[in-house]
Amino acid sequence: MNTLDRMLIRAFVPVFVLALSFFVLLIELVDLFANLVRYLNLEVPLRDIFTVQLLFVPRAIVYALPVALLFAVGFALGSLYANNELIAIFGSGVSLRRFVAPLIVISLLLGPALFVFQERLVIDTFARKNELSRTLLNITRSFSNTKVTVRSPDGRFIYSAEYYNDVRKQLAGLLVIERNSDGTFAGRIDTDLASWDGTAWLLHGGTRYSIDSDGTMQTETFPRRLFPELTTRPRSFQRVAQDMDELPVTEARAWIRELQTAGLEYRKPLTDLHGRFSFSLTPFVVIFISSAVGGRFKRNILLMSLLVSLVIAVVYYVTDMIAGIVAADGLIPPILGAWVGVALFTALGVYLFARART
Repeated sequence: MNTLDRMLIRAFVPVFVLALSFFVLLIELVDLFANLVRYLNLEVPLRDIFTVQLLFVPRAIVYALPVALLFAVGFALGSLYANNELIAIFGSGVSLRRFVAPLIVISLLLGPALFVFQERLVIDTFARKNELSRTLLNITRSFSNTKVTVRSPDGRFIYSAEYYNDVRKQLAGLLVIERNSDGTFAGRIDTDLASWDGTAWLLHGGTRYSIDSDGTMQTETFPRRLFPELTTRPRSFQRVAQDMDELPVTEARAWIRELQTAGLEYRKPLTDLHGRFSFSLTPFVVIFISSAVGGRFKRNILLMSLLVSLVIAVVYYVTDMIAGIVAADGLIPPILGAWVGVALFTALGVYLFARART
C-alpha cells in the first residue's frame, strides 16, 4: 500500500465508521418510535425494550451499510477535492480508477463478508427480535387458512379445503381429487372434516367416488377412516406467513421447494432468496457510483454528500422493490427481479465513472 492508498483510507475509514453509527442509530430510533406508544400502553419493561433494540442492531447495520458507504466515499473524495489534493493527484498522472482502487477492493471484500454476516448473525437475531417483539406487544400469528388448494408432492392428489385449522391440524369441507399417473381423473373423496394423525389424514366420514377398469363409477360411503395414501403434511396447508428474512439459505430453499411442490405461490419468496445474493454486491455498486460522483462537490461537501447518498439509496431501494413486485406478479423471472437493480446501477456507475473528473 503506497502513500496515496494510505491517504485515501485515512480519509475514508473514520467518516465511514461515524456514518455507519449515525445511520444505525437513526434506523434504531425509527423502529423504536414505531412501537413506542404500544410499549408504553402495555407497560413493557425498559429492559425488554432495550433487548428488542439490541437484537435489531445487526439488521440495522445491514440496512445502514450501503448509505454509510455512499456518504463516506462521497465525503472523503469531496474533502480531498475541496483541499485541492485531488487536483494535485490527478495532475501528477494518477487516474481516478487507480486512486479509488483500494475502495473497490474494500467493496469486493465487503460483499462476501456481508453475506456471511447475514447468514451467521443477522437472521438469528432478527428472528429472535421479531418473536420477542410480538410477545411483548401481544401479537399472535395464525397459520390457519381458508379456501386452500394444495397438490401432493407426487402430483397424485389435489386437496381443496374450505378451512384449515392449524392449531387442531384439521381440514374442514375437504375435497380430494385422485389422478392417474397420466393425469387423468381416477376418483374423488368428499368429507366434512379430516384430522392429521401424524402420518396421514383421518377422515371423519364421507363419500368416495372411483372409476373401475371398465369405466363404471363406483360410490362408497364410509365412516371414520384413515387414508394412508393421503400423506401431504399440514404445513403445506398453512397460510403463507413465513418471513424470508428469518430463514437461512438452506431452509429458505427447502421452504420454496415445498411451495412449488404444493402448487402454491413461490415467486416472491424465490425473488427474496435471489435478492439475498444480489444484495451482497450492493457495497461494490454504491462505492462504484460514489467514487464517480464524490469528487464533483467543492462546496457544502457534508450537505451534498449526505443528500446525494440518500437520494441514490432511495432510488436504488425503490427500483429493487418495484422489480421485486413485478417478479412476484410473474411478469419477469424471479432471478431477474432480484438482479435488475444491481445491473442498472452498475451500468449507471460505469457511465458516471466514464464522465468523472480525472
